[in-house]
Amino acid sequence: MRAVFQQELAEVQDRLVEIAELVLDSIRDATTAFNAADVALADKVIAADPNIDELAVELDELAIEILYRQSPVARDLRIVVSALRMSASLERMGDLARHIAQLARRRFPEHVAPDSLRDTFTQMTAHDIHIAELLAQLLRTQDVELANQLIQGDDAVDKLHAGVFATVLSPEWKGEAEQTVDVTLASRFLERFGDHAASIAKKVQYLATGEWVPEEA
Repeated sequence: MRAVFQQELAEVQDRLVEIAELVLDSIRDATTAFNAADVALADKVIAADPNIDELAVELDELAIEILYRQSPVARDLRIVVSALRMSASLERMGDLARHIAQLARRRFPEHVAPDSLRDTFTQMTAHDIHIAELLAQLLRTQDVELANQLIQGDDAVDKLHAGVFATVLSPEWKGEAEQTVDVTLASRFLERFGDHAASIAKKVQYLATGEWVPEEA
């Protein structure tokens, strides 16, 4: 029974990695669509999101079945419960990639970000892609150092997000209402993508070290 349980835990990890890799593909394509006003890539991201949702539901069902049949305790219980929470974060990250693609699609053939913010969004999207790359590696290897790097990347996105807000609230901002809303939403989506990844990273840290790092409000 113990060998079967360990196989099931390994399957949970494999499924988390699979979803994380799909999320990585989605954020790569969504941010490329956003920066390049590429409607074909935007449509690809939007069409792919239901698959991420379905895989997350299947993972949740597997985790719940394990809880029911195996009644894990101590660290094993924390692993399964954490997997449920990670699955929810990954599903939300896929949704955020879709939202970014939808903004790009709605603005096509124009760009969402004006010239004054183009460099900032280029940096934010690059950070989010790197964060997603680190997350897939982290879930595959459980390397705590990758978690530290990921959290640092999220801090960088947070700073850029604050800069976008400062720009649109400044007297010098000349964007129309629709553009202001789109830019603000895009920045928020990119910031929340990093936050969800950091939340997963902290759970992996906790499982590896037993030390919990409180999540920011």
